[in-house]
Amino acid sequence: MIGIDEFFEILTEVCDELPAEFFRELHGGVVLSEEVKISPHSRNNDLVIMGEYTASRYGNQITIYYGSFGRSYSFQDREFIKDRIREVVRHEFRHHMENLSGMHGRDSLEYEDKVQLRQYLRRE
Repeated sequence: MIGIDEFFEILTEVCDELPAEFFRELHGGVVLSEEVKISPHSRNNDLVIMGEYTASRYGNQITIYYGSFGRSYSFQDREFIKDRIREVVRHEFRHHMENLSGMHGRDSLEYEDKVQLRQYLRRE
């Protein structure tokens, strides 16, 4: 796994690819955490959270979990990691944009995430 400084550089590059208006009302910005984040719904510590969008009355923020990437992709090369960071960042920004627009319901990413969680929970 690449070091956290190189990971941060890649995260910055990926964020720089996005239009400035995506960052509107993202008060806390995009934050890198060293934490391995396990979903509270995980059965065997196998449901790892790579990124998280938080919307609250105190502001909106995206957190990317370096430790989760390290746990899941420890033997992958830089390009693989960059592609995965890009995927996670765009996923979290979609949550942000949908939140700003007031989008909820069956067409939202939040709904899709809940469907995927239900599928995970049904697995034996």
